[in-house]
Order: sequence, then C-alpha cells, then structure tokens
Amino acid sequence: MFRLLNRPPAWLSEDDLGDLRQAAEEFSTAVVDAGALTERLKLLQEELSALVSEHSNRTLFILTAVTVLALPINLVAGLLGMNVGGIPLSQHHQGFMLVVGSLTFVTGVLAYWLLLRRRE
Repeated sequence: MFRLLNRPPAWLSEDDLGDLRQAAEEFSTAVVDAGALTERLKLLQEELSALVSEHSNRTLFILTAVTVLALPINLVAGLLGMNVGGIPLSQHHQGFMLVVGSLTFVTGVLAYWLLLRRRE
C-alpha cells in the first residue's frame, strides 16, 4: 500500500490518493494497536495461568494434608480389621478407648507439625 502511495498510477486522482493515504494511516494505526493488544492478551493469559496453577497447588496441598492426617487411623483400622487372634488390648476393659485416644493423639501431633511447617 505504501508503494502504491509512493508511486501512484496516473489514473488515480488526487482525491482518491488522499483517501488512500488516510486509509493507509488508519490501517497502520490498527495494526500497531492489534500488536499492542496481542501483547496485553499474552500477559493476561500468563497471569490467569499463574492464578489457576496457584489454586491447584493450594487444593493439592489441602488434599495431601487430609490424607496424611487420616493415615494413622486407616493404618490401625486396617490392622485391627484383620481376623487374627491376639489383637492387642482386646481383653482390656478400656482397650478401645486407649486405641482411640492414641490415634487422636498421633493425629493431633501430625496436624500440629503440619501447621508449624506451613507457617515457616
């Protein structure tokens, strides 16, 4: 288009040449604006990607913490759920409460340790 403006053909009138110059300037401005918009869109896309990644990491951390907190209970439940003789504390009067108390204590210690670690 700029070549056409530099060396216009003889059949092109001055009014048409002026309109062509104005259209070329508007087109050039639109191209520059489109380039700037493309850069802004790339920056926004990167920011949104970082936000989604941060949210996914937070969700995965919570899921991992819940899994770790449930590990002692699941481990003991699996061991006590087996049909074998000689289960510890089965003959003790407060055996069930001792097992539940120890599981609660271990889970509390793990939760406290995770909270301290997260604050650091």
